[in-house]
Amino acid sequence: MEVFLQRLFSTFADGWPGMGLFLQRLVTAAALMYCSVAQFRATSQFVSNVSHVPQMIGAGAGILLFVGLWTPVAGAVVAGVEVWIVFSCAGDPSKPLILATLGATLAMIGPGA
Repeated sequence: MEVFLQRLFSTFADGWPGMGLFLQRLVTAAALMYCSVAQFRATSQFVSNVSHVPQMIGAGAGILLFVGLWTPVAGAVVAGVEVWIVFSCAGDPSKPLILATLGATLAMIGPGA
């Protein structure tokens, strides 16, 4: 498995850069889960709302980032879902755009050491 990942990424960050990547993963995952919970609380449980779908996908990708599994895939999913939220949901697009940027950078950087 490490040989396959080594081909995808030229280096694995360790030391302080690895710790920075770890913190970026944790903060992104926490923000994704917070936004999902806030979206669920803002709408009624009895209303069938399609806007819950991207939030649930984002929360699932956030859990993967939190655990450290499939970081490049989860980051790409986060980027795609947050761009989907920007264009499909009304409101301030700043949080989804920041989360999309964080997801894209995690997809590009890779899993770390």
